[in-house]
Amino acid sequence: MKTVDLNSDLGESFGAYTIGNDEEVLQYISTANIACGFHAGDYNVLMKTVQTAADLGVSIGAHPGFPDLAGFGRRDMHMSKKEIFNLVVYQIGAIKAAATVAGTYVHHVKPHGALYNLASKDEVVATAIAEAVHAVDSKLILFGLAGSELVRAGEKVGIKVAQEVFADRTYQPDGTLTPRSHANAMIHDADLAVERVLRMVTEGKVTAVNGEEIFIQADTICVHGDEPEALEFVRKLRAKLEENQVAIQAFGAVDQP
Repeated sequence: MKTVDLNSDLGESFGAYTIGNDEEVLQYISTANIACGFHAGDYNVLMKTVQTAADLGVSIGAHPGFPDLAGFGRRDMHMSKKEIFNLVVYQIGAIKAAATVAGTYVHHVKPHGALYNLASKDEVVATAIAEAVHAVDSKLILFGLAGSELVRAGEKVGIKVAQEVFADRTYQPDGTLTPRSHANAMIHDADLAVERVLRMVTEGKVTAVNGEEIFIQADTICVHGDEPEALEFVRKLRAKLEENQVAIQAFGAVDQP
């Protein structure tokens, strides 16, 4: 049976603000990307989310972003390679400590928002992230946009890489995600999103915004936990994949301790 990883960005509530449906979404996914307190999340939310994921057998990943709480990490910040290396190391460390307390381990690292998008096309940023992951723990898996500079950087430094596709985002002809500033960036129709993902997983293809068919590798599928449709998406997506003999399993789980 074919397998695929299903992930979601979680732990993004902080203080008095509640974002997403984490406890519900965790029932359906195989890996959780948990905010580390820079773009979202705080120490209480981080600890609770890590523990809940561990209790449910969901693999845990660090979700590092730019230090941009007000902008939810979706605004570009110009940093040196060393600064990016350091901020990624710092944030992975927070998740590793929480995972130790929860009696589990960190499975992967997936950058967030603007940091993720920059790493998809900027070799310097991508390399800084990949080197940071490798320096902390070379067994960690790096999640990156399918076919991106981040994927290539991870492979170059010698860490395992999972190529990621998105259930609720549209694609440009070059394989990049449509910027969120565009009206057609997000897919709000759960049924349409599910059919697109099934095709990416089973055929390795997706239709870009201009109608062009592009090839894409789907090792892991992301559903954004902060979107209102996230819970409906992930329920329908998991059911559809399993109906088509695709099992949901954390990427590379057999190689972890």
